Amino acid sequence: MDIRSELHKAQLFQNLELLANQIVEGFISGIHKSPFHGFSAEFAEHKIYNAGESTKHIDWKLYAKTDRLYTKRYEDETNLRCHMILDNSASMYYPEVKNLSIDNLNKIGFGVLSIAALMQVLKKQRDAVGLSIYSDTYNFYASEKNSERHFQMLYSKLNEVSEAKNTSQTTKTYTFLHQIAEKIHRRSLIFLFSDMFQTETEEAQLFEALRHLKYNKHAVVLFHLLDEKHELGFEFENTPKRYVDVETGEHIDLYADNIKKAYSKKVKEYQESLQLKCAQYRIKYVGVDVRQNFSQVLNTFMIERQKFV
Repeated sequence: MDIRSELHKAQLFQNLELLANQIVEGFISGIHKSPFHGFSAEFAEHKIYNAGESTKHIDWKLYAKTDRLYTKRYEDETNLRCHMILDNSASMYYPEVKNLSIDNLNKIGFGVLSIAALMQVLKKQRDAVGLSIYSDTYNFYASEKNSERHFQMLYSKLNEVSEAKNTSQTTKTYTFLHQIAEKIHRRSLIFLFSDMFQTETEEAQLFEALRHLKYNKHAVVLFHLLDEKHELGFEFENTPKRYVDVETGEHIDLYADNIKKAYSKKVKEYQESLQLKCAQYRIKYVGVDVRQNFSQVLNTFMIERQKFV
């Protein structure tokens, strides 16, 4: 199910929580083979039974309906701690969008809505969520909690980010990843949403910071957000254009075809280097095109959550 068609006219941030819930429900209803298939309204009260656990709380009625073993959950259960990290640097506001909507997203809009949707799933599962936001400074940090008040505070902060325009001139991703890693003490599932573009490109330091996130047996997923048509393929009309670095303000005038091949090669090499280092450090790398829907993010979450708990 393509939620973009379903919500074609919906303005993205009029009610972030409601829209996130609609995205999750649309995703679940479109799954053909899923641990949630057939009882989407009930999944908040159940978890998959793992071999070796006590059979005391198995829901046998649900087993008859789904042919899968699930155990009942209780109000005070928090089986997962999850920390979301959002890159809020100026490059994340590409492409330039006048009226942000479900059909018209830049990278920051896609990241905000992805996090909101994941939070909605975690909220239904009564799991704890934390949030970090950085740009040229460490803008925001909230530790992992699962109270209603905490979720509303995070939704409010995400709304605030989506409505702002960051004009920061520098990005030192590795600096803030180190700081975030130092703050997360209990084993958590960590999701990083970033385009991984930074003004300081010391790759060794960046990769060391990514490895630091694995400290204390955390599981880490990097959602590498890109506008693939332009940022990977450099698909622009071959007419004289001025290309401006949204972070530094530097610009260059040229014909797209003159550098397309060399540019695409360089970006591809950087992407492959990221993938290789992530594999080396056992970080899940997921390349995401912000022009697509949210199924890749939600599918990845479902898979990684099952591995983690």
